Amino acid sequence: MFGRDPVPKKVRTLLSAIEALPRGARRHGGVDAICREFASLVDHTLLKPEAMPEDVLRLCDEGARWGFAAVVVNPCYVRLAAERLRKTGLRVASVAGFPLGASRPDVKRREAERALEDSASEVDMVLAIGRLRAGDLAAVEEDIRGVAEACRKRRALLKVILECALLTDEQKRAGAQVAVRAGAQFVKTSTGFGPAGATAEDVALLRATVGSKIGVKAAGGIRTLADAVRMLAAGASRIGTSSGVSILEELRVLCGE
Repeated sequence: MFGRDPVPKKVRTLLSAIEALPRGARRHGGVDAICREFASLVDHTLLKPEAMPEDVLRLCDEGARWGFAAVVVNPCYVRLAAERLRKTGLRVASVAGFPLGASRPDVKRREAERALEDSASEVDMVLAIGRLRAGDLAAVEEDIRGVAEACRKRRALLKVILECALLTDEQKRAGAQVAVRAGAQFVKTSTGFGPAGATAEDVALLRATVGSKIGVKAAGGIRTLADAVRMLAAGASRIGTSSGVSILEELRVLCGE
């Protein structure tokens, strides 16, 4: 089911259409088609600690309206989001070990299991950053593998967050390789809570490391259409942002609407 990430070719086609706007919109089936394809690459995200139930419901309604890939919410709101989206087919994603990655491996696994029991279908986990920096790759792999096993049992996607701003390039490569070996379907740049967010350089490094069969998610500080396009052009196959609606509105303006 997860052996190949089909998105990069789709990304290339979409970026070509955007580059050719507004003529590209007509060739590509119109503005709505471009916006739908762009939205399908975006995780519409709300992980702020102050988020209230009404904010989560608004996020879900926006997700359903625009057709994002998933909505991403903290574990305490997974059930609420899943119920709101029950008839829409939109995926609910949640997090484990977030945002520090410093929980015990068994706690991360249980957190993922509970989110999956509450109807999440994707989990974004933070790997053991300190262990990775120390070079203890066996511990990092064990940490990821438990969550990967929980996800596999539920046929759910696992995205592993590296928090690239805290790592050397060598550590980023090692972390991505371990994540793939442990069973992740995506590697992800950042939590959005670290010292810096996604960069095109980190996206390109991760893509070069994992190849074409694994997804690369860029997240953290992506607030404009230009930001998102830069990440996609560097090799991202998913964008995580809390600015998805404004980015799509910006795209519609660019399309001439």
